[in-house]
Amino acid sequence: MRLKTSLLKEPKHKELVSCVGWTTADELYSCSDDHQIFRWNLLTSETTLAIKLQEDIYPIDLHWFPKVVGGKKQALAEIFVLTSTDGKFHLISKTGRIEKSVEAHRGAVLAGRWNYDGTALITAGEDGQIKIWSKSGMLRSTLAQQASPVYSVAWGPDSDRILYTSGKQLMIKPLQPSAKVLQWKAHEGVILKVDWNSVNDLILSGGEDCKYKVWDSYGRLLYASSSHDYPITSVAWAPDGEVFAVGSFNTLRLCDKTGWSYALEKPNTGSVFSLAWSADGTQLAGACGNGHVIFAHVVEQRWEWKSFEITLTKRRTMQLFATTLSRTADESSGKVRNVMNDAVDALEFRDRVIKASLSHGHLVVTTSLQCYVYSAKNWNTPLIFDLKEGSVSLILQAERHFLLVDGAGIYVYSYEGRLVSTPKFPGMRTDILNTQTVSLSNDTIAIRDKTDEKVIFLFEALTGKALGDGKPLTHKMEVVEIALDQCGMAADRKIALIDKNRDLYLTSVRRFGRDHKINKIGTMVHTMAWNDSANILCGIQDVQFTVWYYPNAVFVDRDLLPKTLFMKDASEFSRTPHILNYVGTQVTVRRADGSLVYSSVSPYPALLHEYTASARWDDALRLCRFAKDQTLWACLAAMAIASRELTTAEVAYAAIGEVDKVQYINSIKDLPSKESSLAHILLFSGQVQEAESTLLQAGLIYQAIQININLYNWDRALELAVKHKTHVDTVLAHRQKFLQDFGKKETNKRFLQYSEGVEVDWEKIQAKIEMELAKERERAATSSVRSSVASRR
Repeated sequence: MRLKTSLLKEPKHKELVSCVGWTTADELYSCSDDHQIFRWNLLTSETTLAIKLQEDIYPIDLHWFPKVVGGKKQALAEIFVLTSTDGKFHLISKTGRIEKSVEAHRGAVLAGRWNYDGTALITAGEDGQIKIWSKSGMLRSTLAQQASPVYSVAWGPDSDRILYTSGKQLMIKPLQPSAKVLQWKAHEGVILKVDWNSVNDLILSGGEDCKYKVWDSYGRLLYASSSHDYPITSVAWAPDGEVFAVGSFNTLRLCDKTGWSYALEKPNTGSVFSLAWSADGTQLAGACGNGHVIFAHVVEQRWEWKSFEITLTKRRTMQLFATTLSRTADESSGKVRNVMNDAVDALEFRDRVIKASLSHGHLVVTTSLQCYVYSAKNWNTPLIFDLKEGSVSLILQAERHFLLVDGAGIYVYSYEGRLVSTPKFPGMRTDILNTQTVSLSNDTIAIRDKTDEKVIFLFEALTGKALGDGKPLTHKMEVVEIALDQCGMAADRKIALIDKNRDLYLTSVRRFGRDHKINKIGTMVHTMAWNDSANILCGIQDVQFTVWYYPNAVFVDRDLLPKTLFMKDASEFSRTPHILNYVGTQVTVRRADGSLVYSSVSPYPALLHEYTASARWDDALRLCRFAKDQTLWACLAAMAIASRELTTAEVAYAAIGEVDKVQYINSIKDLPSKESSLAHILLFSGQVQEAESTLLQAGLIYQAIQININLYNWDRALELAVKHKTHVDTVLAHRQKFLQDFGKKETNKRFLQYSEGVEVDWEKIQAKIEMELAKERERAATSSVRSSVASRR
């Protein structure tokens, strides 16, 4: 990725350009010390004088009123705020009319910024004061008073906090009067510019110490650049938070959100005092000290999937590079050889490319007006449909459909271009959604809430309606990242989530009337990704690269989970790596310095998933015997129990030396009825309530009581016996024996109450139990005969 820059031969402005701002993706306003504001039209390459300011107005900062909030267009979107050296800020319309001028500060007004919904304006002055104003220019409050000038200011993502500079320090002040101010020393020199991104919640700062730095919202340093030759005079986040730009003297740099540099340009501009991204994030404009306005377009973005590589070569052109393996016959030797064929194609578009995604055999490209869907089987004829809102900020793909996010909403489309659904939830803000807070599978959409980060909304992908009873999934901690698994049935869909403590959890998406059981499967997990063709999860856990070959083992047999993991040292990925994808057997990891590292994972677990999903248990056993890997045997044991395939489970548990579990499986196989077998399999997986419900629904009251006795759930066992008026003496007898074995006396009031009127006779109890078991065997035999007769018919 790099910036393609353009400058006019002669500058339009006669003095330095202090600030720039986009009205649309193709129209820009620039302000200069020559008291002129020019309008730049990039479609026609025309530059016209928009406003001639008074001679005493020297502009410093410009910010347009937000155009769209929550999918609705704003009424005041055609005005901008202009701050100046005379201590005033001016509200100016697009036509050039000064609607209002307000005396704001003593000395120059160094910065002015609208919040994200346009309800408030903040100004920072040379007098060290920070003030909040209404959108009509009425003073609401003076937020802070500093001893030194405040050079730059930025709103927090929810417009509830303010970031501002104070000499070498950065300050975050919440708008609540009693809230604590966060303050830290950020640079060795005066800080000149800051920016705070609403999507990734990261902070940028640049200063006179010639460095730029990336911080999280708690003031923790994530990246510090090496020292440049000149002070950093401007920084700006791209709207989607994936990249940012840095400006200095004759310097323009494009960087990844983690800090490393994509590209460095050395244009003849003087100092770049201000940088502004267009709303679609494809273009950048800079205000230059020599009177120029520099324009830059992001090009050479790359997308990879299997043997395909796509590169954005120009604004409207992509290059496809495909490597295919073919077999040819060698006539001289009579042998068949494998030949690698490299094909290069150009994909042309009518409008500027804004976003693209390549996965699951399809390339999805959005331009300012349309969406193009290419199939990897046919690159010549894309499917094209028009977009309601041009500025698509996010594309996610699943096997059957893809998801688009723009300023107005969330849309799920099939690869045939049909609109499938448009999920909505209260307080939805689409401008802050990213790949870590939205996930898509064939049947489910998951979106983390922004107002309460513990909450995850779950939707049916095909209807857009909330799953189940409509209640969202709520975690005990703030959730940082979510990811849905990609394979299997909708009823078995799982979601992995990383919380604020960097713990990794797994839970079922569909509850079937039960509460979400959220199981922890990892700690200190920095990044994760699901495999595209099997439900295998990989992540970087502290200093280990970890692959959960069968994460569902946590629901089946928790003791098996550690035995189903593959772990290796992650030092090759360096500090703070990020997993980009996990396709086939290859994991792609982006290191902190921007380089890509590829790590291979064994193909056997994916093959095992394929065999067990299609009930090919003999093939699964042969694979495990061939691989001779204890991890595979552990996965097979859990998969077999999950599918209630007891014979295979018995062999797999024996292979990993779990003798006690082999014996328990044998005892399950000897049970007379299917209901009892199912209940004991559920019991094996720790699902006591489900096991009890299964037995009660089948009318096996004694067996339900007995499993509670075996688990020493005495109160529940007595409750069932009393409710169903049977085997009260059985419960009391086992309770007495339990207390005698431990030399204790009865203290439970309910047991004391019932023991007074019930006689305990072990012979009678044993006879009743024999009768119950005989009845169960008889019912099982009758059921078996009926099913065999039905199958003959």
